[in-house]
Amino acid sequence: MSIFSKSLLFRGVGGRHYSAAAQAQLREILGNQLAGIKEAGTFKAERVITSSQSTQITVQGSDKKILNFCANNYLGLANNPEIVEHSQKLLEQYGAGLSSVRFICGTQDIHKQLEKKIAQFHGREDTILYASCFDANAGIFEAILTPEDAVFSDELNHASIIDGIRLCKAKKQRYRHRDLGDLEEQLKASDARLKLIATDGVFSMDGNIAPLARIVELAKKYNALVFVDECHATGFFGATGRGTEEYDNVMGQVDIINSTLGKALGGASGGYTTGPAELISFLRQKSRPYLFSNTLPPAVVAVGLKVMDMLLQSSELTQRVQSNTQRFRQAMTMAGFTIAGENHPICPVMLGDARLASKFADEMLTRGIYVIGFSYPVVPQGKARIRVQISAAHTEAEIDRAIDAFIEVGRSLKVIQ
Repeated sequence: MSIFSKSLLFRGVGGRHYSAAAQAQLREILGNQLAGIKEAGTFKAERVITSSQSTQITVQGSDKKILNFCANNYLGLANNPEIVEHSQKLLEQYGAGLSSVRFICGTQDIHKQLEKKIAQFHGREDTILYASCFDANAGIFEAILTPEDAVFSDELNHASIIDGIRLCKAKKQRYRHRDLGDLEEQLKASDARLKLIATDGVFSMDGNIAPLARIVELAKKYNALVFVDECHATGFFGATGRGTEEYDNVMGQVDIINSTLGKALGGASGGYTTGPAELISFLRQKSRPYLFSNTLPPAVVAVGLKVMDMLLQSSELTQRVQSNTQRFRQAMTMAGFTIAGENHPICPVMLGDARLASKFADEMLTRGIYVIGFSYPVVPQGKARIRVQISAAHTEAEIDRAIDAFIEVGRSLKVIQ
């Protein structure tokens, strides 16, 4: 029975019962807010996929294949046969799960192997695994920062970084998006014990990139640490997929990297922090999401292990997604669309109006192209867009088909001439 059943009376602390009147009040409040969201054209409906994640998928209500251009499946590995086979193998060998947190009886040899391989991939000393990168971001700032410290956060950082910083007791300072002058002024004025600069490597809604080399310079000048969330960079950005620090030629100069296994690296789940050995050891003792969450299940660990092996051996997929990205961006720009970002597989097609973005996405779906319109509060008001995401698994023909559909819909909705 649902806890929101109209006839249900549920028990609270101390055995007290809450009447249906309280539930009715809650329903009314939330219902009014939902109505407002729908009226504003920002309601997010979920389309149900009935196939594996891939460049070609099926959705509920239709057996027809559609092209998927909105997944974080940057390397096209979410349904890779070798990865699926390896996951099945380790599932049979190690079981469905551990029913435990890591420090009790939730650490298998495969968890340690994956942590070692991730550290090797990034050129770091050690790694700690989490259930997600959201958890990794929630678990680091509170653990290492005290009231004597200060954290300097880009104003457009991901929600998980913002929420993680809220949990800590350090002085919290926000600098204007990628504005290094503003950041320097704040660093200069700070007398904190530890100064930590926190930034996304790639900002997921705009596809633009943190000026990491210059951030590193400021960190050295003002004796600060640098934290980078690389969720939209690890495995596919930079010449060999090592992320933003490789792209900006500062390999090994970022102090702390948080990233995910749930996007390019197989698309399953899991996140991690990688960095100095002392930091990782300390997080194992103090990071609450790590201490109080079940360990990653073996099948998910298997995905990470296989993907790491692939990336350590070859950069072919990384190079392919970069080539596909250039093809899409160049053709769309020539057609008259405004594409935000900086040569990244996240290619936001800027439309401005929320209703237009929603309508545009619906029209694309009728042409067999699956994309999503993003609007407030996910992005600022007046900056609605279709966020296209390019994969190494997309063929040139598939990319060209998407471009043709964009042009057709763009003309019909008077977005382009």
